[in-house]
Amino acid sequence: MTEPSATASVEVTADPATAFKIFTEEIDLWWVRGPINFWDSARAIEVRIEPGVGGRILELYADDALERGVITAWEPGERLEYRSSVDDTETTIRFDPVDGGTRVTVVEALVPGGTKASYSWQNVLHWFPNWVARRDTAASTPREVGRLAIALSYEDPAAAARWLHTVFGLETWDRIPEEGRRPTWIELHAGASSIILLERTEKGAPAADHAAWVYVDDLDAHFVHSQENGAKILQEIHQYGYRSYEAEDVEGHRWTFLQARPTQP
Repeated sequence: MTEPSATASVEVTADPATAFKIFTEEIDLWWVRGPINFWDSARAIEVRIEPGVGGRILELYADDALERGVITAWEPGERLEYRSSVDDTETTIRFDPVDGGTRVTVVEALVPGGTKASYSWQNVLHWFPNWVARRDTAASTPREVGRLAIALSYEDPAAAARWLHTVFGLETWDRIPEEGRRPTWIELHAGASSIILLERTEKGAPAADHAAWVYVDDLDAHFVHSQENGAKILQEIHQYGYRSYEAEDVEGHRWTFLQARPTQP
């Protein structure tokens, strides 16, 4: 059964008026362009919020656009509301002052008689503070992911994400889920490449016929860190045209870490 509502909240180090402006005018800069972060990622070139009541929330393509919602309330520095055009929800986004900045809260609610709700903001909103924190030094271009992504299945993707972050040092443009939170998918990153963690639908240990390869800046330091944090080392650092080592993660997936070349971006 579809839940009647979903709420997500983050805090940013900007006053409400500035946070509202960044949220709406720069959404295409803070929206992570991952492989599953659009309704039609193969065609998407921009996310845009048109200002004011009656404005549209759009996913733009080269020759047309998908209207994702229509704005029903527009109060800069305080709130905006919109009625979804792709499911049966209404969404309220509030900007409340707190010490040191603004708390941004999104509430998605099923409309009376509605049956379809995607409730995606709980996975999306956490990209926003990441952008606010780095926007003064970051390039004013959308953050694209690379053309290679891998997906790995786990019994508990959230626990796996915490382990992979702590032990292997994998980062995310989103956030590492805390204890008790079980999102349907988690996207980690190695440079511009996506590593998507999904919940395993078939029981049993993962097959050992594949491995994820990740290039790191300092292979020796990475190896020591993995060892100290409990990774199962399958093969220590060795040279075979490239320097690398192999390890196994918390649920048996095999990973190969390699020394990055000086010219590798």
